[in-house]
Amino acid sequence: MDLETGDLSFLPLGGTGEIGMNLNLYRCDGKWLAVDCGIGFGGAAHPEVDVMMADPAYIAGRRDKLVGLVVTHAHEDHLGAIAWLWPQLRCPVYATPFAAAVLRRKLGEAGLVHQVKLHVVQPGGAIDLKPFAIRLIRMSHSIPEAQALAIDTPYGTILHTGDWKLDPNPLLGPPSDELALAELSKKPVLAMICDSTNAMVEGSSGSEKDVAEELTRLIGRLRGRVAVTCFASNVARMESIAKAAAAAGRSTAIVGRSLRNIDAAARECGYLKALPPFLREDDVDDLPDDNVLIIITGSQGESRSALARVAMDTHPRLALGQGDTVIFSSRVIPGNERAIGTVQDNLVRRGVNVLTDEDHPVHVSGHPARDELRRLYRLVKPKYAVPVHGEWRHLTAHAALAEEEGARAIMMEDGDILNLAPGTVEIVDSAPVGRLVLDENRLIPMSGEVMNARRKLLYNGAVVVSFAIDRAGNLVGEPKLSAPGLMDADDPESAAVARDFADNVAGLPAATRRDDDLLTDAARTALRRAVSRRLKKRPRVEVHLLRV
Repeated sequence: MDLETGDLSFLPLGGTGEIGMNLNLYRCDGKWLAVDCGIGFGGAAHPEVDVMMADPAYIAGRRDKLVGLVVTHAHEDHLGAIAWLWPQLRCPVYATPFAAAVLRRKLGEAGLVHQVKLHVVQPGGAIDLKPFAIRLIRMSHSIPEAQALAIDTPYGTILHTGDWKLDPNPLLGPPSDELALAELSKKPVLAMICDSTNAMVEGSSGSEKDVAEELTRLIGRLRGRVAVTCFASNVARMESIAKAAAAAGRSTAIVGRSLRNIDAAARECGYLKALPPFLREDDVDDLPDDNVLIIITGSQGESRSALARVAMDTHPRLALGQGDTVIFSSRVIPGNERAIGTVQDNLVRRGVNVLTDEDHPVHVSGHPARDELRRLYRLVKPKYAVPVHGEWRHLTAHAALAEEEGARAIMMEDGDILNLAPGTVEIVDSAPVGRLVLDENRLIPMSGEVMNARRKLLYNGAVVVSFAIDRAGNLVGEPKLSAPGLMDADDPESAAVARDFADNVAGLPAATRRDDDLLTDAARTALRRAVSRRLKKRPRVEVHLLRV
């Protein structure tokens, strides 16, 4: 089958078999459509990485056929990579007003705001990118203006759900448009590409209204300073927290750059208009402790977040202590347990009372649990189900549920090319996939030499030796050894390794000791042998040769 002409196919480059880094591609009659372009975080699995994203090389090589990139919503794992990857794609970008407001700030920071053709589409609107005719369907989620995409093609309709839930009282924005979803079943829908995050969770995800009521009750009885940490993008939660604070006679301050950016984007789009401007961290000390509430970043234990610095008492302007309270109005993202536990331990050590969703119903997920998934399948009635946005255990649970609801489930992972039409719906090929690591202001291949060296340094350390050789090939003085993370300078083993290294070099053939290139290579081998003998490790080694 020719994958470049005459058919409809789906290809995830990121976000299938994992949570985060969403980058999805649809191909129809030789044209390509991209849906979302997000980041992921290294976490415990990749401690050497802060931020990473899917490698777009496959579609970048076909960008002359890429008709556009559509953003389903403003979460980082769906749009956070656009500012970094757009120079490889160079296509028009389509987003709702709120997602566009968030994205503009990122493009501005990257110096791309005047280069990217960013088209604003109203929620529930339409985009014509022939051969793709796209209708946006309003979905409730933990961020404003989340949209599912009904993608009409000559071969049938695909529903790409994005992130969603069925919240009857989302507080900010309308509930998911079940009428529009049910209308799709009249087509019928060929395939539904659907969120799997909570496919293992029975029941429903819960409502933001319930969280708002609990926060109001809880904050109303607390004394001292109160801080609440939540996902910065959850604008409805921010509003609920601020209203609960006002009901308790407290003014609300926000602390953390990401919160300030989301606040600015929300107010630009008409959200939070019932609230007065939030105070800044500089204003907190001007208020009595019982009259202040702080919304603060750091719900996932991020080491450089405002909350982590407060917990370590290293924040330049803000302090919490005995009698104060921190509420974690968020879930623990798998892999972040240890980091969150460290922050909470540091807070408790300072006398702070820590409350979480294990103690009180102060958080609900933005993703559908199993009852909501069942409801969506009964509304849409897709012929095929393609679980995405989840790890394999989530995808498998989702696939089993879809089969129970009458859809044929197709299991995929990043790089699989799924033929949707014409002919048999099946995986027919694969595309190369990879990861790029954001290292300050540059992108580095995850599997490249730089990151491989960094991983080796992380687990095995590094040893560097400087030594001098005269023209006749004799050692001059003693080698100087540095092994940060392996040995202290006054460690007896350090001196022993240096002696072994010197003995090994002195024993090299005279011809080798007189040739700088040969001696450098042989010295590395000698150092590696000396370290292995003494420490039973294989760190990265380097030698600095000085010829005197």
